[in-house]
Amino acid sequence: MNEAAATGKPVVIAQFSDLHVMASGRNGFGVDAAAGLERCIAHLAGLDRAPDLLVASGDLVDAGTPAEYARLRELLSRVRIPLCLMPGNHDRRKPLRQTFADHDYLEQCGDNEEGRIHYYRDVRGLRIIALDSVIEGRDGGDLDEAQLHWLNALLDKEPQQAALVFLHHPPVATGFSRMDRIGVTADSAARLGSIIAAHPQVRAVLCGHVHRSVQAAWHGTLLSVCPSTAFQAKLRLGAGRFEAAMNEPPAYQLHHWDGAALVTHTVTV
Repeated sequence: MNEAAATGKPVVIAQFSDLHVMASGRNGFGVDAAAGLERCIAHLAGLDRAPDLLVASGDLVDAGTPAEYARLRELLSRVRIPLCLMPGNHDRRKPLRQTFADHDYLEQCGDNEEGRIHYYRDVRGLRIIALDSVIEGRDGGDLDEAQLHWLNALLDKEPQQAALVFLHHPPVATGFSRMDRIGVTADSAARLGSIIAAHPQVRAVLCGHVHRSVQAAWHGTLLSVCPSTAFQAKLRLGAGRFEAAMNEPPAYQLHHWDGAALVTHTVTV
């Protein structure tokens, strides 16, 4: 059912990415990531209309320690809308699951504490699908066979239901070669692309990882990369190391679905 169109009330999905929360202090770039997250949470709370859901699309913490997840939980306790978490390459699944044990969706498709975290959630007729592209201990990622099979079957089952697919690593080259070297494998990107191309109900593929806002047309849909709530990366089109852009503010995205069209707003705070 296209509830957004039927009711005239759009579905709005907020996306935070690359939070990089530490237990305390500043990171190696001199950035207080927790302060950036607090600014984004405060801005979200002040919107004239609360989003229907907040998706935090990976790199929730900086080193994957229990103390960092405890701090993350404390900060996210201020969020007053439904919340979904996803891992990124800086995360570790076991302490994430342990700290957020009351988040039942984290076990929707998992068979153990360290298994991949993928799930779906329906929000007033819009299907939110979260994939897990993390290879623990590595910066790059991939999508395993079981997860791709699950995604394909899920999309086959409800071909008329609009869907957004989230994963941490963009499956497309951004031109920032330092980050492109630590994306998902070419095979994973190609196999995901073939699934997306076969399912036009996927209105966007939404990612993080790059610490910049990036958009691309990809296999018949929109691919959008969310900037970071902690810090943005200096723009490098080509070679160059990863550096923080200290003059660019924390940011997040709002995805507005009216039942016919998806519009994405990048929000700087």
